[in-house]
Amino acid sequence: MRLLHLADLHLGKRVHDFSMLEDQRYILNRILGIIEAERVDGVLAAGDIYDKTVPSAEAVQLFDDFITEIAGRNIPVFLIGGNHDCAERISFGAKLFAKSGVYFAGGYRGRVEPVTCQDTYGKLDIYLLPFIRPVHVRQAFPDLSEKIGSYQEAMQAVLSHIDLDRGRRNILVAHQFVTGAVQGGSEEFQIGGLDNVDASLFDAFDYVALGHIHRPQKVGRETMRYAGTPLKYSFSEAAHQKAAVIVELREKGDIEIREIPLLPLRDMRKLRGTYEELTRRSVYENTNTEDYVQITLTDETDIFDAVGKLRVIYPNLMKMEYDNGKTGKMPEGAAEEAAERTPLSYMKELFSMQNDRSMSLAQEHYLEKLAGTVWEELL
Repeated sequence: MRLLHLADLHLGKRVHDFSMLEDQRYILNRILGIIEAERVDGVLAAGDIYDKTVPSAEAVQLFDDFITEIAGRNIPVFLIGGNHDCAERISFGAKLFAKSGVYFAGGYRGRVEPVTCQDTYGKLDIYLLPFIRPVHVRQAFPDLSEKIGSYQEAMQAVLSHIDLDRGRRNILVAHQFVTGAVQGGSEEFQIGGLDNVDASLFDAFDYVALGHIHRPQKVGRETMRYAGTPLKYSFSEAAHQKAAVIVELREKGDIEIREIPLLPLRDMRKLRGTYEELTRRSVYENTNTEDYVQITLTDETDIFDAVGKLRVIYPNLMKMEYDNGKTGKMPEGAAEEAAERTPLSYMKELFSMQNDRSMSLAQEHYLEKLAGTVWEELL
C-alpha cells in the first residue's frame, strides 16, 4: 500500500498580514498531481488542517475542494484534528464522509478504533489519534484522573486502551510534539516543553505519521516522521525544503519512504545589504522578485519610504528592518537562538542570577508542574 503523508496545512493562514490562500491553493494542486503521478492508495493528513479554530469560508471551501478531488479518485483520506482545529467542526458529518472513504477523527472521545484496509500483503490497520491534552484524557478515564498529570501520562493512558493486533501492519496518525524533534520556528508549544511525549511510546506501530512540527524530519527512526508544512510560514523556515512524504508498505517490516520536493508558487527568502545594492538590477533580475522576502538594510542612515520604494521591485516584501551602528542589532543567529529557548530556561537563568545558585531538581519539577497547570487552564 502506497500512502501520502501530509500535515499542518494551516489553511487560511496569514503571514505578516499577507493571505496565503493563493499559495495554498497552488500547493494543494501540486499535491493532487503527486497523488496522481505516484498512484497513491491513501492520504494521511496529520492535523492542523486549518490555522484557526473558526476558519474563514475561503479556507473551508479550499479544503472541501481538495478532499472532494481526492475522494473523486476513489482514494481514501485519513484525517485528524490538530491543536489549531476545532474538534466539533472537523468532525461534522464524519459518518457520512466515511461512506465516501474520508475518515475524520476531530477530537479524542476515549476510543481509537482502526480503519482496516486490505492489499496484496493482507490487512493493514490505520489508527487516527487527534491532538490530545491531559484534560481530554482525564475526562475520558475519570478513574485514572489522578494518574494523568502530564502529556506523557496522557499518551500512555490512550495507547494502553488500544487493542493492537501486532501481527498486522499498524499505522498511527497523531499530532503531538515528540521529544527530540527539531522545531521549525512557526509552531506553538507549551512552557518548558511540557507537551513533549517520548518516541518509545509508539514502538508498536510500523509507521507513525506525525503532525505538529513544521520542519520535515524523522524522529528516532525512519518510520516515525513529521511531514512538516507544505509551505514556509516563517522566515525562520527560509532554508527548509518542504516535501510530500510517500510511504510504501509491503509485508510487515518492509517499508520504503521517499520525499518529493514541494515547489511553491512563491518562495520565502531573506535579503540583506544596502538599499543601493538591493535595488541594483544585476542583483534581482535573475531572481523571482514575486517571492515573499524579509529585507535587512545595512545603511547607516534611514532611507525615506524604504518599504514603499523596495516594494516596487519586491512587491511581496513582508518585513523590513535595519542592522547598523544605531540599531545595535544582535549578532547573526542570536535571534534564532533566543527564539528556540524555552520560557522555563529563562526562569532558571533568572533564578540563578537572583540567588547565585542553580535551581534544585525539586524546584525545577515544581515549576514545570505549575507552568503546565497554568498553561492548561489558559487553553
